[in-house]
Amino acid sequence: MTLTPLLTAGLETALNQILYRDRGLKAARQRLNGKTLAIDLQELSQPLTLVFSEQQVDVLGDWQDATDCTVKTRIAVLRKLRDRQQLTALIRSGELEVDGDLQVVQQFSALIDMAELDPAEYLAPWIGDIAAQGISQFARRGFNFLRSDVQRKQSYAAQVLTEEWRVAPGALELAWFAEEVDAVNRSLDALSARLDSLEAK
Repeated sequence: MTLTPLLTAGLETALNQILYRDRGLKAARQRLNGKTLAIDLQELSQPLTLVFSEQQVDVLGDWQDATDCTVKTRIAVLRKLRDRQQLTALIRSGELEVDGDLQVVQQFSALIDMAELDPAEYLAPWIGDIAAQGISQFARRGFNFLRSDVQRKQSYAAQVLTEEWRVAPGALELAWFAEEVDAVNRSLDALSARLDSLEAK
């Protein structure tokens, strides 16, 4: 997927709405002032570069200069950046590669974590507070219903695969298999040690 000016402009508008409207985030934004963060996503043909200033963040698709920090990841992992507690785990697991100043991505993650992502706040200026709150609650309930429905279906699929169709092994079968593999490994080690001692004689 190639980056278009429309995509970068849309992302820039969204980030500025979320991160730069709230006065309470000023101290967190100040830490990023003058910093550049490149986000290199597998799904995109070129990295997105975030250039932070006191007034706004600029999102650029074509940045030639060096950046303070470059992050390589996938789009699916980006939402996990909202939880700054997960940052170290993401780096350890290899889902997130960080090149450069780690503090920049930590501060960005902290800023996103502190930002209030309430759709009602963004809808209110156009449709009024009461309507915006109603739509926001309806959307939240719908999202929670969908999430619980997906979780229920995943649980059902797991039961079907392990219990009815016997396609995937159950937890006890996996544990037994692992023990059997360990036993075979121990037997091989013992045999190898015996052969070594016989050769030595």
